[in-house]
Parts: sequence; structure tokens; C-alpha cells
Amino acid sequence: MRDSVLAGFLNVNKPLHLTSHDVVAAIRRRCRSAGCKVKVGHAGTLDPLADGVLIICLGAATRLSEYMMRSRKVYRARITFGATTSTFDAAGDVVATGDASRLSLADIKDALPQFIGEIRQVPPMYSAVKVKGKKLYELARAGQTVARPERNVTIHSIDIIAWNPPVLELEIQCGAGTYIRTLANDLGAALEAGAYLSGLTRIASGAFHVGNSLALDSVMQDEQWTSQIISPFDALSGRTCVTLTAQEIQRVQQGRFIERHAGVQAATAFAFDSNQRLVAVLEARAELWKPHKVFPLRS
Repeated sequence: MRDSVLAGFLNVNKPLHLTSHDVVAAIRRRCRSAGCKVKVGHAGTLDPLADGVLIICLGAATRLSEYMMRSRKVYRARITFGATTSTFDAAGDVVATGDASRLSLADIKDALPQFIGEIRQVPPMYSAVKVKGKKLYELARAGQTVARPERNVTIHSIDIIAWNPPVLELEIQCGAGTYIRTLANDLGAALEAGAYLSGLTRIASGAFHVGNSLALDSVMQDEQWTSQIISPFDALSGRTCVTLTAQEIQRVQQGRFIERHAGVQAATAFAFDSNQRLVAVLEARAELWKPHKVFPLRS
């Protein structure tokens, strides 16, 4: 099997209790067992206590992970009121307790709107965010707590699925970089009852949906697993994509600017050849496109 065959994405349903890195390592072993040594990565970490859509990037598609991570996410979250934990989820130690017995559905409905739109979040200490070159979770495991800068995140919608006191189930649509654990913790603080994230499923990440995802075991055992690889052309179909002429392709692969196509206003465009092979990621520069990332075409 040629390495070029393994250039695309797998929509894997990450099992509970595995890290995203565990899944990447398993897929890497699967590739090697098929005779292919290719890069393997993922587009958006899921915590060990979360399951659902994990986009696995293969081969040249690993260079597209930053664009896949920018997609809108949909989560199904379970939030348990009455306690706060060190990690903001069920993996941590209880650091405070509260009274959730007085909470009503009306209280929750009144509190949720403040968390919709562009909001400010402080990343949890147990996260991969770096402060002065150190990952926060490394500092947290060493018993250190440091100030974390707030950052803007976008939550498009929050819908209540079920309220079975003290457990609230929500469906959340949000932008990249949103910590659902932090949302749970902040909601508990707003309601003065304390809360932590007790379950999380990523329902969708961009065009990748859990209903079409692959069980990790099936990837590891199915001899035909490569037929499930999603090409960059299909994965990026909802983005701004353009088809280049042979002359444009030659210029782009030489690192030279080309004229922007009429009517295309996006700051970033994904360029393909007539055979739907990825040629480049282009960035707008006035009336021109600059090759930002170039992908060699193999015959």
C-alpha cells in the first residue's frame, strides 16, 4: 500500500478512558501493520472521560489539522450540581460542596443566557494550555496553581435536554477552544451550588458526526479500514475550495503568487486540481493568493 493512499481523515468515536494520544498511537500502529509509515495526528483533544468524534489526520492531512480544529463543535454534556472538583470534571478530587437541593429548572434557564455568545473563559489548571512554556496540567500535577489569562470563546447555543436533579444534561454548540469543563464549573458558581462535568460526548466537529464515526476496534480489526478514509476534498467541501488550472498549479508549487479567482472573498482557500487532489492552502493578499501550504502532487 502506498503512503499516498493514507492521506485524509478518519472519523473515530474515541472510547471513554483513552486519551486522544492513545487513539493516535493505536492508529499509527495500524498504519505500520498495513505497511505504511505516515504521520498521524488529531484535530482537537478529547479528555479521557469524554467520548465521541475525534478527527484523526493521516499523512499530508496532518498539515490541515489547524483548519479542522476551527470548526464548530456540538457536545452532549452532563453536569452534576452540589460539588466542585479540582479538574472541573469527575476525574478530580472534590474541593468544595454546595446545596443543589434548592435548584429549579427555572433557575437554570435564567442562568444559561449569560454563557451564550462571545464570553470570557479561564482555562482549567488541568489542561494543555501553556503558560511560560509549561503545560498547565504539568504544573497542576506538581501541586502548582498559576494565574491563567482569560480568553474569548464563542458558545452559539445551549439547549436543555434533561433535568434530573442534581444532574443537568445539555447540548452545546460552540467554537474552537471552548472548555465545557469550565462552563460546568462557572455555571455551578453562578447558581451558587457548585458543579462539575460528569459526562461529555462530542456529537460533531464540523462535518464529522458521531453517527458516522468508526469504533476504534473496527479500525484496528477491519482489513478494509482504509476504505473509510475521508479525502481532503470531501472533508473540506463546506469550506472555500477552488480548482486551479495546470498553469496556476505550476506557479503555486513554485511558491509564486497567483491571481484570486473572481468572486472569492474568503481570506483562506483550499486549492485542488481537476482530479480533486489537494494542491495548496492559499491566503489572500489584496487581489492575489499567496501559497501558504503547498502539497506535492504524486502521479
